[in-house]
Amino acid sequence: MTEALVASETAGAGAITASAPVSGARQFWRRLRTQRAALVAATVVALLVLIALGAPLLALIEGQDPNTYHPHLDSARGGVPVGTFGGAGGEHWLGVEPQTGRDLFTRLVYGARVSLGVALAATVVQVFIGVTVGIAAGLGNRWVDQILSRATDVIVALPLMILALALMAIVPSGFPRPVLVALVIGLVAWGGTAKIVRAQTITLKERDFVAAARLSGWPAWQIARRELLPSLAAPVITYASLLVPTNVTVEAALSFLGVGVKPPTPSWGQMLTAADVWYQAAPQYLLLPAGALFVTVLALTVLGDGVRTALDPRAASRLRIGTGRKREAGV
Repeated sequence: MTEALVASETAGAGAITASAPVSGARQFWRRLRTQRAALVAATVVALLVLIALGAPLLALIEGQDPNTYHPHLDSARGGVPVGTFGGAGGEHWLGVEPQTGRDLFTRLVYGARVSLGVALAATVVQVFIGVTVGIAAGLGNRWVDQILSRATDVIVALPLMILALALMAIVPSGFPRPVLVALVIGLVAWGGTAKIVRAQTITLKERDFVAAARLSGWPAWQIARRELLPSLAAPVITYASLLVPTNVTVEAALSFLGVGVKPPTPSWGQMLTAADVWYQAAPQYLLLPAGALFVTVLALTVLGDGVRTALDPRAASRLRIGTGRKREAGV
């Protein structure tokens, strides 16, 4: 099958189709560069990833680690850090935690590792299960489609947080907690991906290039790998980019509720849990992890929206028309 044939047959799929994979990464980046907000968000996300990956180096430069207790506390005030802004200075760049004296900067950068790592891992699990179930339902016979579709409906209908709380509570404590959180989020939240992939698969399997592959006697797995997956790349990437900020929030919520990442492993949600009684005496202890969560979720959401626009030629065309009109009007 030629690339031109694939592009022509998938252009009318009714949603985000394979135009981006067919036309290549060059057009995607060209469209993405026209969106200033998405570029700023991408810069912020890249910086956050670098901070998370370089957490040990940053801690070494500061000369602290996330789990050492320091005595820079006012015992007469119940353990409030001594000094301005929680004792911030050359020794502790963002001060120390109340009551424990642990360095706040190192716990914040190590917490970025947990929050981003868990969110990305959970997204990979969601996408893998959702794509597998969606393609199987779309390509299967009526009974396979009915069974998988009803299972997907059950997953979508279940309340995510309640189910995640229940699963986290019954798993043995010896299991690595960040890995467990990622698996639980991924296993209970793949329904949306499966529904999108199934709908796209049903549309695409009626196209001539898929029908030709089926008439040639290709097995279903080969049709899925060689014909459907390239055409499904755009909607899956778009949806995955919007799942990451959601998973960051879910991880923080689980840690905040006490069933996510456990001490001494730093986590932004865990820091918020410990900070809820110190917001008046040591407001930086609450504001720093809350601000980090806000910036991360906002940047990921704006970047995900930019990716969606860049992968959708119609949205990119509307964006160019709008930009051109603003320039003509002198805005």
